[in-house]
Amino acid sequence: MRNKDELYDFRSLGQAIKSARLKRGMTRDEAADIIHIDPRYLTNIENKGQHPSLQIFYKLVTLFNISVDQFFYPNVKSVKNTRRRQLDYVLDNLDEKALIIIEIVADGITKANENNEMGI
Repeated sequence: MRNKDELYDFRSLGQAIKSARLKRGMTRDEAADIIHIDPRYLTNIENKGQHPSLQIFYKLVTLFNISVDQFFYPNVKSVKNTRRRQLDYVLDNLDEKALIIIEIVADGITKANENNEMGI
């Protein structure tokens, strides 16, 4: 049961951790093994919003490239939100040819958005 004096509800962060873990195709047991915790502890963090220790919190957000700014400062536009950090992780693992393709696609999306804004 939550202490009513606690200022932050970790359920949304727990859901982000779970989503990132599943997106990576990682089981709860695998993730727990990497950060040296019991899988039930990770289950409680992901599903019940249990407050992790600072050390476990750090390990989880760095393992899954999760931006904590969007959770702690929801009204401030973050430079790199979780989606951006996770995309950076994917891009870091691509070769030069794949990056060229990604760049061309991104340029095409940017031009399409500009054309939509101009009513073209």
